[in-house]
Amino acid sequence: MKKLQQLYEGKAKKVFATDDPEAYIVEYKDDATAFNGLKKGTINEKGIINNRVSNHLMKMLESHGIPTHLIKELSDRETLVKKVTIVPLEVIVRNIAAGSLSKRLGLPEGKKLAKTVLEYSYKDDALGDPMVNDYHVYAMELATPEELATIAGYAFKINELLTNYLKDLNIELIDFKLEFGKTSDGTIILADEISPDTCRFWDSVTGEKLDKDRFRRDLGNVEGAYQEIMKRLLGE
Repeated sequence: MKKLQQLYEGKAKKVFATDDPEAYIVEYKDDATAFNGLKKGTINEKGIINNRVSNHLMKMLESHGIPTHLIKELSDRETLVKKVTIVPLEVIVRNIAAGSLSKRLGLPEGKKLAKTVLEYSYKDDALGDPMVNDYHVYAMELATPEELATIAGYAFKINELLTNYLKDLNIELIDFKLEFGKTSDGTIILADEISPDTCRFWDSVTGEKLDKDRFRRDLGNVEGAYQEIMKRLLGE
């Protein structure tokens, strides 16, 4: 598999073309951003950890019937993935009040929600990724009702699978962000990543935050938190 020209560079990853028209190479970076890019920094070996953690969790989800973009891990920082057209929605699943949900609704952080919350945000950095509902999605033709129903079904199933899997590792899944893409034949699959960058992970015993909030909130020991997640998931 040949790595060809760079097609895209985002906040956390670079995407490269390959000699296979249906596959890309994703390279994970150590760059860290928060608050729509207003805060920037570097987390040592974040790219390695996110690459390996995300692939590990996607393999677990694949084994339970969730289709993903993962083809194979190429190196510590690089993964071969299926070519998709990203659906321009951030799909957010919330089990416990934290972050923007607590601010918007005045809920104390750490309050268990009576029902899991599913939110959508329109992926547009210039607009600040505004929250949208089903009607906005259809009006803007971001996804069809059938596609959104598939995405929602996958999101709830992923939440169930991840919550149960992480519970055995003393990790509580507070909330997380997903992205989905469409393959050339229109099939919806899970894309992007599942990592401490995109999930809130709390130690279920101590309540310690083991995710990007340590960077966002200047809590210190950011690298240690990311490494702890990899240690628990991969035994390293």
